[in-house]
Amino acid sequence: MGGEKTSVIPRHVAIIMDGNGRWAKKRFLPRSAGHRAGMERMIALSECLFRHGVSFVTLYALSTENLSRPEAELSALFSLFREYFTQYAGRLAETGIRMTVIGDRSLLPADIAEKIAYGEEKTKNGTRGTLVFAVAYGARQEIVQAANALGGRHVSEEGFSSLLSTRGIPDPDLLIRTGGEMRLSNFLLWQSAYTELYFSKKMFPDFSDRDLLRALKEYARRDRRFGKVGQ
Repeated sequence: MGGEKTSVIPRHVAIIMDGNGRWAKKRFLPRSAGHRAGMERMIALSECLFRHGVSFVTLYALSTENLSRPEAELSALFSLFREYFTQYAGRLAETGIRMTVIGDRSLLPADIAEKIAYGEEKTKNGTRGTLVFAVAYGARQEIVQAANALGGRHVSEEGFSSLLSTRGIPDPDLLIRTGGEMRLSNFLLWQSAYTELYFSKKMFPDFSDRDLLRALKEYARRDRRFGKVGQ
């Protein structure tokens, strides 16, 4: 992306990182190779977004539905999580990025939950931006959990939002999905009510910085009216 910037920068960009497995299959590689390539691209893209002035980046790393995948694939994914949350936390802290994780950590191996907590503690003083990982996350489950926490109480939309795992984080302005699919797949359903959606046919490991710039430029061209009459 170089030094080029778009005229309107979204405050919060969310990404559904789809296509790692298909990327690997096309190259006759194991799915684990696709996930590693995806992690490398994830690191580069998140750094690129912060460099261009985005304040919040949310990455859909593992859905609750993904937990039903074959044991070998999950094992490879968990190994990547162990590596990332251990090694990359220091890099985030050095660059002023705070890391946080949303999702049901009780569904993860205990040592990964511990490494997540380590990463959050290591980066808690970051003020340059916030990197949010959705791990063992499902939006419907999140909404049901929040509704159950109400206990019959009446609350406003703001009050309900405060019961979600994303409390304190603004709703996404732009949501990017790679891999050619055009759906939200149980990701940030409540939070994305007025989010601009951008779909790419490219598999996530192939989604370049230049592709990201195209998405940001497309976002800058859109007229966000939030249900109101345009100018």
